Amino acid sequence: MSTKADAITVKNLTMAYGNYTVMHSLNFAVGSREIKVIMGGSGCGKSTLLKHLIGLEPPEQGEIYYGDQAFQTGSESAERIRRRFGVSFQNGALWSSMTLEENVALPLQQYTVLNASEIREVVDFKLSLVGLAGFGHRYPSELSGGMQKRAGLARAIALDPHILFFDEPSAGLDPLSSRRLDDLILELRDALGATVVVVTHELASIFAIADTALFLDAESKTALCDANPTDLLNDSTTDPKVRRFLTRGESDND
Repeated sequence: MSTKADAITVKNLTMAYGNYTVMHSLNFAVGSREIKVIMGGSGCGKSTLLKHLIGLEPPEQGEIYYGDQAFQTGSESAERIRRRFGVSFQNGALWSSMTLEENVALPLQQYTVLNASEIREVVDFKLSLVGLAGFGHRYPSELSGGMQKRAGLARAIALDPHILFFDEPSAGLDPLSSRRLDDLILELRDALGATVVVVTHELASIFAIADTALFLDAESKTALCDANPTDLLNDSTTDPKVRRFLTRGESDND
C-alpha cells in the first residue's frame, strides 16, 4: 500500500493491449502536492499510463492506490476516487457548441447542488484563475490554442480537485505560451494544494515544473529512473538513455 504522505502509489503495474505489453513492473509513488512528470520518447506508453491512472484503462497486472484506497477500475470506490480528479486533455476536449462559461459550468451542474447564481460565481472565479476573465461568452473556436488550453484547465479545476492530470499540456504551443502554462500549473498547485501528474516530452517544461520525473523506456518496457530531472543530469550514474533524452543527444558529444 501507499504511505500516508503519498497521494498515488503504483505497484508492479503491467500495461498491455492483448498480447502486446506496453510497460511492465512499474513501481513509483507521487507525494502529496508533488508535481510528477512522466517522460520518455514517442510510443513509450506515457499517455497509456495516464489512462491507467485515471481509470480509462484497466491494468493487466499490478495495483494503483490513492492514499490507502485501492483503485479498481469500474468499482464504486473508484468512482468516488475519480471525483477528486481534474483532467486536462491534450486537445482541451472542450464542447465546441458551448461557451467557455457553459463548459466550466457543466461539472458543477452535474456534481454539485449549487444554484445558477452560485455556479456563475464559481465559473467566473475559475476563469479568472487561468487568466480568462471576461472571455466566458466566447466559444472555443474563437480562442487561440493557448487560451483553449487554459479554458480546459479552468474546467478541470471546477470541482477543486485533489489531483490534477495533464496530457501534453504544451503540445502545439509557442515557447512563450508554453512557459506561461508552466507557470500557471505551478500557481494552481500552490493555490489548490493539489498533487499534479504531467505527461510531457517538452524539456523546458520538465525542468521548470517537475519535482520528480519518471522516465519510461520503450525498449526495456519499464521505467529507468524516477528522480528530480536536474539531479539526473548531475548524477554520473544516470542511465545513458535518460541523459540523452534530457540533453536531446548533446551528451553523446561530450
